[in-house]
Parts: sequence; C-alpha cells; structure tokens
Amino acid sequence: MRTCAYERLGSLEEVRQVLNAEVYRYNHRQVHATTREIPAVRFRRAQQEGNSLFRKFTIPLPFSSAEDVFCLRTKRQVNGYRKLTLFKHEIEVTKVPLYEEVDIHMIPRPSTELMHLRLWWRNKNVQSLDLPLANFKVHF
Repeated sequence: MRTCAYERLGSLEEVRQVLNAEVYRYNHRQVHATTREIPAVRFRRAQQEGNSLFRKFTIPLPFSSAEDVFCLRTKRQVNGYRKLTLFKHEIEVTKVPLYEEVDIHMIPRPSTELMHLRLWWRNKNVQSLDLPLANFKVHF
C-alpha cells in the first residue's frame, strides 16, 4: 500500500504489478525473520526431504470425478413411491429401495444454467440428472 500511495498508482493494473513484484520479492529474495531462510528455498528443501504436508491430489474411492469431491451435498430419503423431493423438484429414483437414504451431490453449472445432480447410494452412483439452476436456493 505504501508503494502504491508513494507512486500515486490509481489503476488496478498498476497496483497488480506492484503486488506481484512484492509477492515475488517476499517468496524468493527476502530472508524470513523467524526461520532465517528464504521461503521458496525452505519449501523446496522440505519437498525434497518429504517433510511437507502438500500431497498429490487423488480422487478418493468410490468417487470417479473431482466433481464428487468439490460439490454441494445433501441427503434425502426415497419415499414409498420411489421418489424424493429436492428444492420443489420431485425426482424419481428407481435403483434405490424404498425408504433408503440417498447422498445427493450438487454441481452448479452457471454457463448452462443447470444444476447437475449425482445420486449416491451405498457408495455407488445410481443416477445422474440435470435440473434448472434457478430453482435452487442454497443457504450457508
């Protein structure tokens, strides 16, 4: 901020250049006050020694897609008519026994204005479908 104020930078692009330069300087040139090492050098050494918490991302079983990991989730119970209700949508579920609980993975797709649903029962994807995105109201 001081650099931006001192140099009287006004546009976002000018400020972004200063920020990128500062991040590079901090990570690759400056000796950290606590560790007495340059952060990039310390991080590289930790990785070589296997002393890092960073791991290669793998999709956990039983999932086959990263969409099943990074999604909104909810549960619903299949009723006596082999249906469940989700945000005023009645969804027919034929591959799940009556009154069983189903895990629903919701993947919003704003570009197509659809919500992709993947229904899971007993660690198996039993059904996939798309519904209009406008009807879904998610509260955090």
